[in-house]
Amino acid sequence: MGAGRLQRSSPMRLLFALIGLLIFLWWMIQPSSPTPRTLNINLPDSTPPTPTAALTPPKTAPGIQIISMNNLTATKDPLKNSEKILILTPLARFYDEYWENLLNLDYPRNLIELGFITPKTHGGNLATIQLQTALRKIQNGAKKSRFAKVTILRQDFDTPVGQSEKERHAMKAQKDRRSSMARARNSLVFTTLNPTISWVLWLDSDIVESPPTLFQDLAKHNKPVIVPNCFQRYKENGVWKERPYDFNSWQDSETAINLGKKMKDDEILLEGYAEMPTYRALMAYQRDEKGDKHTEMLLDGVGGTALLVKAEIHRDGAMFPTFPFYHLIETEGFAKMVKRLGYQPIGLPNYLVYHYNE
Repeated sequence: MGAGRLQRSSPMRLLFALIGLLIFLWWMIQPSSPTPRTLNINLPDSTPPTPTAALTPPKTAPGIQIISMNNLTATKDPLKNSEKILILTPLARFYDEYWENLLNLDYPRNLIELGFITPKTHGGNLATIQLQTALRKIQNGAKKSRFAKVTILRQDFDTPVGQSEKERHAMKAQKDRRSSMARARNSLVFTTLNPTISWVLWLDSDIVESPPTLFQDLAKHNKPVIVPNCFQRYKENGVWKERPYDFNSWQDSETAINLGKKMKDDEILLEGYAEMPTYRALMAYQRDEKGDKHTEMLLDGVGGTALLVKAEIHRDGAMFPTFPFYHLIETEGFAKMVKRLGYQPIGLPNYLVYHYNE
């Protein structure tokens, strides 16, 4: 018997087979379990952070600015020479009296830049909001009343102690507290200091009274670093009195020097505490009520309540040590660093600014 003929497949049968194959393949690639329902759960935001603006390439090439630092001056007559000042304030609390005193400074606003740094605390949040509110009134007002530039920074680190006066001034809290303060000051100055600035005035947020000519009066001495005396007004039995407040401006003593020699590398000398008598000559107690307010004295330590610094001193590398520097830290360590760079800090014992009375 001869070989049977192969049965020819119809086109319709081939089409059905192809469709069946496609359905099988589609079924094979589906998930093995049904898609879960979307739950309303507050998960951490996993969206990548927006790149820093400075790292984002500009759409158009920016202009090139050339600044001759040789033409920058810091003289005893800053107004005559149109010298720009940068006023820097670490701001943990916003006091209306501080702001009014700042606005009363008698120097052209177009020559003043402001810089603030606030802590990442509830109080810091409130201070930031109050500051922004106050600034909007000025910066949206008359052109002659506006400051040349304003920068507000938020700290990227925690504040180690509370902000009440008792907590801030406890001796055991000083090393961590002042290290944090130094870190905030360094962040502020090295972020805001630009090539056009001649002077830097450190003005604490609790300085509520000073002469309107504070900057010109200090600059008149033409010193690299100069600090006035900081007092505090208070009421006793219904009578207003005043007392020394800042004890960080001083001339060193043999006792303090010898104490430092016996300390470990990570220990610091502190001023104004009975537990650590240093017998330094404190500028706070050198005031002569009838004396010339421009009388000068040499200093080995400075406070930062109202501290005027020629910008070139910061540019030379003077910063606020966050670590024990010759057993000193923050503003006192700054004074030591200034001296190591070859400059001499000066104090004005008869020239007063006033601290808020808590």
